[in-house]
Amino acid sequence: MLGESHSLLDEFPDYKDRIHTLKHQDDEFASMAREYHSLDHRIRGLEMNDVPTSDTEFNRMKSRRVELKDQLYNRIINGSGR
Repeated sequence: MLGESHSLLDEFPDYKDRIHTLKHQDDEFASMAREYHSLDHRIRGLEMNDVPTSDTEFNRMKSRRVELKDQLYNRIINGSGR
């Protein structure tokens, strides 16, 4: 759905406390979460405002968001992810 929020808390509502803890205790998780949030914000802005952008760039951003989401979920569930 266009313009839908994919924030970590929307995607993983059952892990709200874990996400909050990791953002404050794991610098790498916090950095990835910031990048994820930034990409989600940019993607939603492009979708909602019908901003012209190349399909290649738009798909690259969406792919990176999925990649980060998978990595963040792995850390939420398993710890450091290393």
